[in-house]
Amino acid sequence: MPKPVLKPKLPSVDDLFTTQAERDDMQREKVQDLSLDKIDSFPDHPFQVRIDDEMRELAENIREHGVLTPAIARRKDDGRYELVSGHRRKMASEIAGFSTLPTIVREMDRDSAIVFMVNANLQREHVLPSEKAKAFRMKLEAIKRQGTRTDLTSVPVAQKSKTSRQIIGEEAGESQDQVRRYIRLTELAPEILQMVDENKVAFRPAVEISYLTEEEQRDLVDTMDMELATPSLAQAIKLKQFSQEGKLNNNVILSILREQKPNQVEKIKIPRDRLSRYFSADTSPAKIEETIMQALELLYRKKERSRSDAR
Repeated sequence: MPKPVLKPKLPSVDDLFTTQAERDDMQREKVQDLSLDKIDSFPDHPFQVRIDDEMRELAENIREHGVLTPAIARRKDDGRYELVSGHRRKMASEIAGFSTLPTIVREMDRDSAIVFMVNANLQREHVLPSEKAKAFRMKLEAIKRQGTRTDLTSVPVAQKSKTSRQIIGEEAGESQDQVRRYIRLTELAPEILQMVDENKVAFRPAVEISYLTEEEQRDLVDTMDMELATPSLAQAIKLKQFSQEGKLNNNVILSILREQKPNQVEKIKIPRDRLSRYFSADTSPAKIEETIMQALELLYRKKERSRSDAR
């Protein structure tokens, strides 16, 4: 009985149009379902993962359809995984009751992982000033450590004459000056940086305030709290000038904040110590104002009833 003739194996489309190295990369880039308890967050991750309406909506979507876009992680020396992109998807998967996360495990060193993480997260619809500030700083430091290695930065040789801030700005749709301003925000006291996120302190004045010393910024916070006022750009520039001249103190800060601003509506100010009997020290100015207005409204209604009864 004649032996069957074995037909040679025909090359696949992948064999015809990719190299062996590229096929090896494709193999490594396959999506894996990693256990959530084996995935660690990216160290010093600058982007907050908030459980808000958007997160709950994402969790519901994942519960119905699963995770449609795989996360990106890199393997750690201890056998665990470090999440580079996909922190919100990981949280939403936990909320949805899933135990695994579709993930592409990619070989990256620390600095290239930072660059990738920042670029991926800056695509979010809502990015706080503090998040962008910390992200830009991390990316700037990573690019500087990478030096001229184009294999890590993915920056064409023709762009090597550009500054790191220019490169970051072009990739984020910002000017290099704006990148510099954002990075300055990382020098702010946490309380002031939170005010920037909450739109209580404007961006440009905050940049000028960042040049104050740590102690000067604490004094400024106390004065803003007492005066229920925040500095305008012109006032912030004055604060910076006095600081650089070594002349900034509590009296100067108070004097500058009490200056009349253009188009400023006159405010009635009550010293904080006169309110200490009625409010705890950690009560916010907004809460104090709301409570006083409610009390005045009750007093007004009582007077109106008294007038009505007297007629």
